[in-house]
Amino acid sequence: MESIHGHDVIEMIVGSGLSYTRGGLVAAIGGRFGADARFHTCSAEGLTADGLVDFLMSKGKFRIEEDGMTIDESKLCQH
Repeated sequence: MESIHGHDVIEMIVGSGLSYTRGGLVAAIGGRFGADARFHTCSAEGLTADGLVDFLMSKGKFRIEEDGMTIDESKLCQH
């Protein structure tokens, strides 16, 4: 199984123009990349969609709150 980079997920989020709930984001990732997909980042690997969302949130890439989702573009990698 090929691992998908977290950048691809960030691009999906930004490109969608949507404000996701946490569950909605995990479902959207599964819908786009497959329910059994595994993900990696510059510093982690073997992540599920759920694990990737937790990881990216812990790194401050985005926040999901009651009133919507915000992405901190200053914390997004540009490589």
